[in-house]
Order: sequence, then C-alpha cells, then structure tokens
Amino acid sequence: MARRQADMTKPADEATGHRERMRTLQSEVRRKRAAASDPGRGLVLVHTGDGKGKSSSAFGVIARGLGWGWRVAVVQFIKGEWKTGERQFFERFPDQVVWRAMGEGFTWDTQDRARDVEVASGALAAAREMLSSGDFELVVLDEINVVMSYGYLETGAVLQALQARASSTNVILTGRGAGDEVIAYADLVTEMREVKHPFTAGIRAQRGIDY
Repeated sequence: MARRQADMTKPADEATGHRERMRTLQSEVRRKRAAASDPGRGLVLVHTGDGKGKSSSAFGVIARGLGWGWRVAVVQFIKGEWKTGERQFFERFPDQVVWRAMGEGFTWDTQDRARDVEVASGALAAAREMLSSGDFELVVLDEINVVMSYGYLETGAVLQALQARASSTNVILTGRGAGDEVIAYADLVTEMREVKHPFTAGIRAQRGIDY
C-alpha cells in the first residue's frame, strides 16, 4: 500500500518540480529581455567552420528578411556562375534581391593566384558599395572568409568596409577559416562542425541538398 502511494505521488512531485524550474527559467529570460537594448545599427554575423551549412544558413536569414520586406544583396566571392537552387529561387524576387556572383569558381579549379586576388578585390569593391549605400537591410558576403584565409583579401580592408556600412545594414560573412580579427569584430559567430558528410563516403553533391 505504501509503495503504491509513493508511486502515485512521484508524478505529482515531478510536475511540481518541472513547474518550479520553468518559472525560474521564465524569470531569467524575462530579466535578460528587459536588460537587452537595441544597438541602433545592423549586426555582423559570421558563419564559419568545416561543417556544411554556412551559406545555407545565410540563405535562410535572407528568406526571413524577405518576409519582413527587406532588400538584400548577395556577393559570392568564389562560386561564380555555378547554377544553384538558392540563386534560382531568389531570382524570383528581383525587386528585393540583388545577386552578384563575382567569383570564377573554386580556387583549386582556377589555379591562378594573381587572377583570384584580382577577382576578390573586385568583389570587395562591389560589396563595399552595397554596404555603404543604405539600400539594403542585409548584405551576404558568401565565402569571403575563405578568400581572406588564402590571403586574397586583406582582413583590414574587409573590416574597413564593414565599419563604413550604413547603420541599418546587417552583414553575414560565410566560409571556413574566419580569422580572429573578424571573429572579434562580429556580433554573432557560429561554427559549423562536421560530424559526418556523404562526400567522404563517395557520394557526389546532390541537387537540392548541396546546391
């Protein structure tokens, strides 16, 4: 009899404990929200790491911004004219999205450092104009971390472009190998970690999943 009563009171005790924990969490979240303030400027986000999903995550933010009526610019530093699902999709929003594929393909394909530096510099010039124009709520600098890690762009030049951006413009920098200075400057940094990837098992890139 005593055991049955103990078994009956256990769920009630667990429910009470859960409510108490959630109330404590609720109070903490409300306290943090009340203490938070609007920075009065656009944020800088960095998506880096060896795992898949850095650009994909940025494209998700684009979709979110479009839902709020934002104008968005994308500057691709590497992928060039490669036909991708995301590019074809966002071309359906010509009044809201400006897409500039400035790269000429992956660096292991071009095999011309001088040309890669020239192209990266041109892409940064285009990005700088977009960032400072005030025409865009979001600018995505796709794979810019990679070209910086290869030394095709000076980190200082990229930081100057970010600092000169319009106050209303948010920026996302994608690509593996984000440098310490960029990470220190950013408001948000997410590192994608590869746990398992189909390519290592000999599975080629899949349309709709990888591009």
